[in-house]
Amino acid sequence: MLVYNAQNRQIRLSPSLLSANFATLGADAQAALAGGGDRLHVDVMDGRFVPNITMGMPVVAALRAHLGAAAYLDCHLMIVEPERYVEAMVQAGANQISVHLEASPHLHRTIQLIRATGAQVGVAINPATPLSAVYDVVELIDTVLLMTVNPGFGGQKYIPQSTAKIRQLREFIDQHQLTTAIQVDGGIALDTLATVAAAGVNDVVVGSAFFFPDRNIPQAVAALQQTLY
Repeated sequence: MLVYNAQNRQIRLSPSLLSANFATLGADAQAALAGGGDRLHVDVMDGRFVPNITMGMPVVAALRAHLGAAAYLDCHLMIVEPERYVEAMVQAGANQISVHLEASPHLHRTIQLIRATGAQVGVAINPATPLSAVYDVVELIDTVLLMTVNPGFGGQKYIPQSTAKIRQLREFIDQHQLTTAIQVDGGIALDTLATVAAAGVNDVVVGSAFFFPDRNIPQAVAALQQTLY
């Protein structure tokens, strides 16, 4: 359910399945889409690039089989050597693959690899990574994913310095007349959604604020949308 902020910019809500109930993951994913989520954000963690371990290709394949072809699966690879898993992840059902700049020393080659699979391309950067590090590839990709918390765990607090980074990236994209989307992930809730929307994002990954506290997804979506006006 695309919504618009005061600047009339389309903003997608991307529920993060990291905050879903893994015992009922398929049902939670279905409810997230039916309740107003535009894309499902799938956090893939390997216990090396980040401390946690989460989902992989079998889970993505199971989600694709359960949800059907229409569901958009945005797979965020918080893993070392992401290029080793790109093709298998797309074969499992990923529509977009986002790799971390910090984990991919040959980033142009990895972008080309993702493109060759037919999937859309995202590049993620951590909070302490300078924004200028991604400028050389912005025009080559579909999404820049700005981490607004340190990756690895859900339920963290938004890092306030991220707002200036969003504004800076928005200015760069607009000045160069690019269509690259800005996605943010981490600490996005009722108290931060309006801030990142005003700063210039196109896509917000929402986890805890989407599924908790009472797991009433339509109510959560309505509350999130209301903050944009």
